[in-house]
Amino acid sequence: MILVTGGAGFIGANFVLDWLGQTDEPVVNLDALTYAGNRENLASLAGDARHVFVHGDICDRALLDRLLAEHHPRAIVHFAAESHVDRSIHGPAAFVRTNVEGTFTLLEAARAYWLGLDSDAKAGFRFLHVSTDEVYGSLGPTDPAFTETKGFEPNSPYSASKAASDHLVRAWHHTYGLPVVTTNCSNNYGPYQFPEKLIPLMIANALAGKPLPVYGDGQNVRDWLYVGDHCAAIREVLARGRAGETYNVGGWNEKPNLDIVHTVCTLLDELRPDPAGPHARLITYVADRPGHDRRYAIDARKIERELGWRPVETFESGIRKTIAWYLDHQDWVAHVQSGAYREWVDRNYGQR
Repeated sequence: MILVTGGAGFIGANFVLDWLGQTDEPVVNLDALTYAGNRENLASLAGDARHVFVHGDICDRALLDRLLAEHHPRAIVHFAAESHVDRSIHGPAAFVRTNVEGTFTLLEAARAYWLGLDSDAKAGFRFLHVSTDEVYGSLGPTDPAFTETKGFEPNSPYSASKAASDHLVRAWHHTYGLPVVTTNCSNNYGPYQFPEKLIPLMIANALAGKPLPVYGDGQNVRDWLYVGDHCAAIREVLARGRAGETYNVGGWNEKPNLDIVHTVCTLLDELRPDPAGPHARLITYVADRPGHDRRYAIDARKIERELGWRPVETFESGIRKTIAWYLDHQDWVAHVQSGAYREWVDRNYGQR
């Protein structure tokens, strides 16, 4: 049995589905079901006894203690986080609460549980903390990619809250001996991603004939990681990662945002042509995000060297799979694009 937090969100849900697709080991899935947590992501697990879903908050210590005592997990995989930079700019308090206070509460519950285990279970227990490359700050065009020893220089409320959570996880290992591992990943994309993020937003807007908003000059560079590859990396780190270590997980796919948008448009022109003309006609440049980091790049050689993991998908194969999934799941997209979602998009992009 493992406990997964945030397992109804984008990466968490993909991980739970992937995990139960490869093993019969049960999952207790704790999610607060905020705007990005969606039970529909887990619809295929309805009636599956291996999946125990719990609607709850990682800041609820009593709930955490009860779940750990009742289910006796051998590991905690911690995805639960507020994770969108733009939302953190508009409302940073929620990011501090979930990412900092929530991680602290989970660490304390895990520590109390771990201390009560017998020696064998104690030695085998793992707390896997899933984090982001954004904690490292921004790179110049010729700077080397982020390694695990790069100092933290977070530049947004989101990345600052994640950096704080990373520091807490590290401290609970070095101070208390809690057997933790941390992964810092690059930009994920793939099925079930909430359509406020770049790729699903571009797909949804293009299909609706709406403008495709590109921040600034569109030359901000990110490393893109297909979510299925990320899930495989997390499984490897959980199985064989060394306690106290950090592993960077990247896709070896550095691309400017504008190139991503043009790729999405080109594939949609092929797969779902618009009689009104090429989808690229909808590209609209908008005022840049405050403090927008220019470039991220992950050096993922450590996880390949120590654990043998390397991404399977190229960007070309992963983005084609992603667009095909969204084309085949338009009902899912329509359901998550609620009134609250539309209001947020209007607030974030309307004045740009």
